[in-house]
Amino acid sequence: MLDRTRALNQQLIEAKPVIYWMNRDMRVADNWALIQAQTEATRLKQPLAVVFCLQKTFLGATSRHFVFMLEGLKQVARDLAQLKIPMLIIEDDPAQAVPIVADQLGAGLIVSDFSPLRLPRQWRTDMAKQAAARSIAMVEVDAHNIIPVWQVSDKLEFAARTIRPKIHRQLAAWLTEFPILLQQTAVWTVEQQKTLAVYGWPDRAIERYIDTRIERLGGADSRLLSSGPDAGQKRLHTFLHEDLPRYGERNDPNKPVTSRLSAYLHFGQLSAQRVALATQGIEVTSSDIKIAIDDFLEELIVRRELSDNFCFYNPDYDSFAGFPKWAKQTLDAHRHDPRTYRYTDEQLLQGQTHDILWNAAQHELVNQGSMPGYLRMYWAKKLLEWCGSPEQAMQVAIHFNDTYALDGRDPNGYTGIAWSIGGVHDRPWGERAVFGMIRFMSFDGCKRKFSIDDYVRPTKQLEWR
Repeated sequence: MLDRTRALNQQLIEAKPVIYWMNRDMRVADNWALIQAQTEATRLKQPLAVVFCLQKTFLGATSRHFVFMLEGLKQVARDLAQLKIPMLIIEDDPAQAVPIVADQLGAGLIVSDFSPLRLPRQWRTDMAKQAAARSIAMVEVDAHNIIPVWQVSDKLEFAARTIRPKIHRQLAAWLTEFPILLQQTAVWTVEQQKTLAVYGWPDRAIERYIDTRIERLGGADSRLLSSGPDAGQKRLHTFLHEDLPRYGERNDPNKPVTSRLSAYLHFGQLSAQRVALATQGIEVTSSDIKIAIDDFLEELIVRRELSDNFCFYNPDYDSFAGFPKWAKQTLDAHRHDPRTYRYTDEQLLQGQTHDILWNAAQHELVNQGSMPGYLRMYWAKKLLEWCGSPEQAMQVAIHFNDTYALDGRDPNGYTGIAWSIGGVHDRPWGERAVFGMIRFMSFDGCKRKFSIDDYVRPTKQLEWR
């Protein structure tokens, strides 16, 4: 089995209990981080526990995000219980709380998920220091990508065309079946069991917390999509057997043929590796099916790995400073171009612009937590056209996406917005006002691709909540 781990401090792993801090990959099956934690626990003949930390606030997350996450965690807790692995839920900052709990349980190792984003990286850095102070080793495991981000490339990649050959050279070695998790046999001491009991949350406690979140942050939109690993697997099956054959029509928002797996992948309720394996298992009965499979795997593997690469190697992934040099130069040159339309943040939030297509996409985002992929690009580019600066456009796009999209606060989102507004992973195009040489998208261009009226008509029934 290839090594997906990286040491985060210099402590030696002692024969003591193992703690898996679950944060980005919220599932039991097909989880390389949990597999690594159990492998170490078995090698050391020690018990294993899973810790999850709840944050009161997290990058603009709303009740819809917390509810989706917590509904999934109910299944995680049940799946872990079948393996006799206790799950601890703590309402606290993970960088401080996890080392303390690990110390209370006498742990010798903390295993963490991997994320390229700024805040989770800071948590891991601080946690590793706190763990080292308690003589606890800490490692991270990239269970989110098929190939660990640091194994794909050791630098910021310029575009999909530069990272694609690196992925394809390695993919076969990494895209393998998962080992089977076993029931835990090592027993916790009586004192350790008392600590476990303090932090253990049964289903009813999670449900009460969900109700509290809805009441505090809330609203009727908190349960927009069935959540959890089982729901993700069900959606995957439907996509592969019903929608995949028409995947080539995905740029038409009136044709629901996209995978609609992004929320499950974002919350780690579904493994990208499992999705890839299942997709490869589809029988190729025509050239259209072959093209659809190849196109979907390109999005699932190459584009997702490229997004993690961008956020991992570019500390300014969510700002103007993170744009390529040519894009910054052209945007600066057109910074003071007059805008035909200017809207306040509130008008944009409410979807009150002259553009009926943009308004419809915004209403769908706010009310339903999603937006067709093709329109996400159009939506972000119009913000560049209507806001006073590229910086403001980035700020508004990220705020709206992180607040309302179920798959917000994700490398795919930050990278997609940076592509749309700042030319990241793209090339210079013909020069025009405001955009400079950033790729342009127009209402008329969309009109030639699909029926705007058919898309707009249903969204007229959506009212601001």
